[in-house]
Amino acid sequence: MKKNYYELTFIVNAVLDEEQIKASVQKYKDFITNGGAEIEEIDEWGIQRFTYEMDGKNSGYYVNAFFTAPVDLIAKMERQMLIDDNILRFLTLKYDNKMLHHRDLQKKGKLPVVFEPREKEAAEES
Repeated sequence: MKKNYYELTFIVNAVLDEEQIKASVQKYKDFITNGGAEIEEIDEWGIQRFTYEMDGKNSGYYVNAFFTAPVDLIAKMERQMLIDDNILRFLTLKYDNKMLHHRDLQKKGKLPVVFEPREKEAAEES
């Protein structure tokens, strides 16, 4: 069975208490691993405020995951997320060769500098 590399970002309803949020995140970690995928990294960004209101909410708990999975798992997972009331939004990206190369450079810390910061921006950062 062919496996592809994916990045999944999803937003859990921040109105839930901490245990419910952790349970929702764990539910999708288990869903991914039980579906035959190998999780490389899961990064929980925590509660972030939205620029615009989404479904009557002003903030959400962001989770970002990188994993290798069979093709059929993605459709099942996205279907589950669509019917889950605790998931506000999600985005799944399938990496192509260019994106995989960028991810490898990112993991090694060797991303090229595309734009040099201007003097004013550099002074503000310090």
